[in-house]
Amino acid sequence: MNQIGPDLEVLTHRLAETPREFLGEPRIGSSGAIHVAALINDVLKMNGTKTSYAVLARFQSRDAKTDRNRLALAMIAAWLLADDWFVKTRIAQTELLKVLDDAVAELASATPAHQFVNDPDRREELARVALARLDYRPAGETIAQATDRLSSISGTERRRLLEASRAAEERARSIREALARKAAEESADKWTRD
Repeated sequence: MNQIGPDLEVLTHRLAETPREFLGEPRIGSSGAIHVAALINDVLKMNGTKTSYAVLARFQSRDAKTDRNRLALAMIAAWLLADDWFVKTRIAQTELLKVLDDAVAELASATPAHQFVNDPDRREELARVALARLDYRPAGETIAQATDRLSSISGTERRRLLEASRAAEERARSIREALARKAAEESADKWTRD
């Protein structure tokens, strides 16, 4: 979140006014109306990037039970990332996919997609997660404020930060143990030489 992004209110307002077309049923197999891969392709084109069929294939499915919510949220995230601010910023495809693919999958695993339109806290969560994954923070916020607010509103970000903290603590513990073993070995070597 090192870069300053747009006003958060602009993004949450945009989410609150998500058009019906982005809230329809995603095309899964032969049911549903909206081809999510086409929406994703359009957003990537708006940002000046072209993508491969392999990338777009991640936004197609034949299994409604496992993919419906993820694809529905991908449509909402596509609407968010089609905002003028994102388009003018020209964000790289790999960065956009961190939101459209990775972040959406995490958020969709915990929350129904339409709550990110209907619930003010979930709108804020989606906007903040999208900005954070792109290394931006809302305008008018310091890095500390943005990080604190994101971790307080987003269950997935809290979980991700907790896992990162646990991993860092595990690495630190391993290093301490290795240093202690090395010190013990050096001490034992010193005593055997004397």
